[in-house]
Amino acid sequence: MVNTLVVVRAIQQAESTADEADFAALYEKEFSYVWRTLQRLAVPRRDLEDVAHDVLVVAYRRRADYDSSRPLRPWLFGIALRVALEYRRSAHPADEPLDGRQDPPDSSRGPEEQLAVEQGRRLVIDMLHKLDAERRAVLILHDLDGEAMPHIAHALGIPLNTAYSRLRLARTDLVTEISRLRRRRGEG
Repeated sequence: MVNTLVVVRAIQQAESTADEADFAALYEKEFSYVWRTLQRLAVPRRDLEDVAHDVLVVAYRRRADYDSSRPLRPWLFGIALRVALEYRRSAHPADEPLDGRQDPPDSSRGPEEQLAVEQGRRLVIDMLHKLDAERRAVLILHDLDGEAMPHIAHALGIPLNTAYSRLRLARTDLVTEISRLRRRRGEG
């Protein structure tokens, strides 16, 4: 006769090992997406890795809440948004300048082109940081990540029409920021 406790422990150990493997695969596959998302959500560079890890730990703990019929990234974005907002509320970090390189240099481009691309990237991130957090979230998910609006609304827990409204307002805010920048530079 097999001891029931031994069987239960073996099953729990097998499930735990499978969960750890699933978490490791999720971490490996989605870490860079979560990192970029948090950067876009104004988490300072010095804390991106720690906060990204926190997001993935929350995702692991809430894995039973994930509806596998929906895309994973909007769900992860929703978690990242909540973790980033909580981080900003609790830590009160000072905004840090975007002075470090985020990505390795592209050796296929010349130095002038690399500089222009880097300046453009910094400008876009700076403008994103100026947007209202709720609007920024929808804009990032839709325009940068290419997610469908129904998935965005579900991931953020908002009505679909609210998601569309936030996207429209975020785009308007972004155009306004670009116009201000051009006026400051004397371009328009």
